[in-house]
Parts: sequence; structure tokens; C-alpha cells
Amino acid sequence: MAQDTFFSSKKTLNLRGNLISLDSPLVMGILNVTPDSFYSGSRVKEDSSAISIANKMVKDGASILDIGGYSSRPGADDISAQEEIDRVVPVIELIKSTLQDTYISIDTFRSSVAREAVKAGADIINDISGGNLDKDMFDTVTQLKVPYILMHMKGTPQTMKEEAHYENMVLEMLDYFQGKISDLQSRGIKDVIIDPGFGFAKNIEQNFQLLKSLNAFKMLELPMLIGLSRKSMIYKSLNTDAGQALNGTTALNMIALQQGANILRVHDVKEAVETVKLFNLTYVN
Repeated sequence: MAQDTFFSSKKTLNLRGNLISLDSPLVMGILNVTPDSFYSGSRVKEDSSAISIANKMVKDGASILDIGGYSSRPGADDISAQEEIDRVVPVIELIKSTLQDTYISIDTFRSSVAREAVKAGADIINDISGGNLDKDMFDTVTQLKVPYILMHMKGTPQTMKEEAHYENMVLEMLDYFQGKISDLQSRGIKDVIIDPGFGFAKNIEQNFQLLKSLNAFKMLELPMLIGLSRKSMIYKSLNTDAGQALNGTTALNMIALQQGANILRVHDVKEAVETVKLFNLTYVN
């Protein structure tokens, strides 16, 4: 199957002066320093557990580790910025001191958390709100000069389930991204990654519609991160739970790769790396 090359997306990321190629899709491992993330297998309670999981993810082939201290599952408890900082900074420092060559993304919508995380060693800011929940986020990214993951979401993690209504979801999302990208690029931010935000202000039917429509986002000519791992669109469709959703995750990750995904954000690194390898053998090599 020939790859669609009509739109040519950016093929590198600048991570602290190192150019990282996106010619082959990358895998980002999820490390949640929270007590209430939707998938219990991703929760980390102690620093020793964090470094053990981080080591395994890197050994299994993760190119980036995504550290989050605020659960964004629907209806999750709100916490203060300081508590979020206290959760993530020690873990980032520990991983950076132990796995010096590992790239870290900070999963936060708060500019103060992003700033402290980058100071501690984080290389990328992953913002589920696209700057909507913190008016200082874009200024902070501009000052820090790190890549920025721009996600689509409406509302907040506490209200997004009620925001899943669109006249034309894909067109509305493209309009959202184009406006945000224009703002970011006008500030001189060169490395922007888009994330369609599966499960964020989208119901199950809309999530599958979005998966089928990912090719449309190639017109933005930017790398695309996809986070489908063990989400409710998978386990509710299969009448199971998050703990039994690995096989479904692998199936949908392959579809996402076929539709142009450049980064897979996952709980299960080994399986995602194998999926990328088989994708490359089929479509790239």
C-alpha cells in the first residue's frame, strides 16, 4: 500500500539540540505519578517504582517517557499546581539522573508545572488543553523553547463528557488546530506536535469516526501523536475493562499508523514497538 505523500509533514524534532527523526514512528511510554489514573497498571506510587518502570520502558524501546501528575480521566479530582509539581519533579530528576539519554515529556496543562518540569529535565510539554486552561502556557513554551504537544479538548477533565457535541467534528477540529498553530508559529515555536485527543470531549462513536478521519489532519503538515492506549472506546466496545484492552489497543494502533501517526502514546511499550516494526516492514521498507 503506497503512502500518501501529497502533504509532507515535518520529519524531525529538536530535543535540546538533538534532532530526532520521525521517519519511523516513535513510541512514548506513559508514566502516571497519580493515585487515580483510569488504568491502574500505569500508576506509580514510589520513586523506586517509577525508575523500575522507566527502565523497562526504555529497554522495551520507548523513545520518550510521558510523566503526568494530574489525572485527566473524566471526573477526576482537581489538585493544586504545587501538588502536581511535588509529584512529577522528583520523578523527572530521578529518571534524568539514572537514564541520562532518555527524553521526557511533561503531561500538564499548567504553565507553572511545565516550567518546573523543564527545569528538572523534561524535554517536551504535552498540554491536553491546547493552552485553553492556562493563558500563560504559550508564553511559557516560547520562553522555554521546547517542543509542544497541542491536543484538542473542549471543557476541562471534569466537564468534557458534556462537551461532546459537534456539527462537523473534523472540520471544527481542523479549525481549532489551524488557529492554535498559527499563534504558536507566530511566536517562533518551531516544534509543534498535534494530538486529536481521543476520549477528550468525544464519545465512543465520535472516537471511531475520528480514527477513520486521521488522514485529514495531514493537511496541517505537522507530526501527529495518537493516544488510544486502553481507552474506553476500546474496552467498552469489547465489553471488557481497561486491564483487558491491550489486544484492542494494538489493533487500533496499527490503524492509526496506517492513517499517519508519528508517535504512539502507550502504556504497553513492547507491544507498541512491535506494532511499529511490523508497520515499517509492511508500508515503509
